[in-house]
Amino acid sequence: MHLSDFSYDLSKELIATHPKEPRDGAKLMVVDRSTGKLQHSHFYDLPNFLKQGDFIVFNQSEVIPARLFGKVDGKEVEILLVKNGSANVWETMAKPGKRLTKKVEVIFSDKLKAEVLDATEGVFKLKFNLKGDDFWDEIGKIGEMPLPPYILKQRHEKHEENIDHKDYQTVYAKEKGSVAAPTAGLHFTDKLLNEIKDKGCDIGFVTLHVGLGTFEPIRTKKLEDHKIHSEHFELSVDLANNLNQAKKEGRRIIAVGTTTVRVLESCQKEGILESQAGETNIYIYPGYKFGFVEAMITNFHLPKSSLLLLVSAFWTREKILDIYNEAMKNNYRFYSYGDGMFIF
Repeated sequence: MHLSDFSYDLSKELIATHPKEPRDGAKLMVVDRSTGKLQHSHFYDLPNFLKQGDFIVFNQSEVIPARLFGKVDGKEVEILLVKNGSANVWETMAKPGKRLTKKVEVIFSDKLKAEVLDATEGVFKLKFNLKGDDFWDEIGKIGEMPLPPYILKQRHEKHEENIDHKDYQTVYAKEKGSVAAPTAGLHFTDKLLNEIKDKGCDIGFVTLHVGLGTFEPIRTKKLEDHKIHSEHFELSVDLANNLNQAKKEGRRIIAVGTTTVRVLESCQKEGILESQAGETNIYIYPGYKFGFVEAMITNFHLPKSSLLLLVSAFWTREKILDIYNEAMKNNYRFYSYGDGMFIF
């Protein structure tokens, strides 16, 4: 298959620049793969489509204010923190990247500066002078939430930090490390989570820190040639055991978001989960056979993206593109702040 097979035309008016208020007021398309039936609903009605005993798994990674602005020899540079390697060393992206060469110093504030250790293929390794709580405190003051560029473009580059700091974060975020939100989870409220529990469903949390592996564009014509950058993930022993037991009992495993799907599929072998913590570069595209996930909640993703490929692998390319066309006809809102889909 070629990347061009996963393209579609979307009107700019359907790109969501802000989330629905309240969060669970977003539209929800419910898709039954066994019958092909589609239903149009709202996220607050999700419990009506769940069954007692369903096990719903979320990604609890917390988005950090990863967009930093600094200066190199007095000239401005924009830095995006991508991945934390060691205590105070980060892989980053930069704009303009030509200003970052080895041993160059980037000054971000009176307290925060960094030295460029390496610059390879558009990824810059920076060593910061602060680490731990001192580092987090400072970027909390000077950093911006890393909203996707297409949202800022639609807003004409208007960044609303006070609003986005809350909006671009799930209500259950716990572990710092993501540079993009696990967006399917943005629709959930504390009230909705309690209603899901009251339905008799179990919930659990994994961690995958969203980085280049999730949001970097595919630049190869052939799908098979794309290589995904690794991202840190964790699946606890208790959750792995509980999910294995639920699977054994025939209960439905529902992953909230493609990042949760990637954790569970990374940790399964022949349909059995094993607790792990480490790096995954699992790349799921049509032809992949799912071993553990039986249903997913997800947003409507960018054309030609690895996220769209993953969802297409869950059914078929043709079926998913048909669903996307149906969503456009019904004025669903697309991308990170957009509406959602429950597919099982």
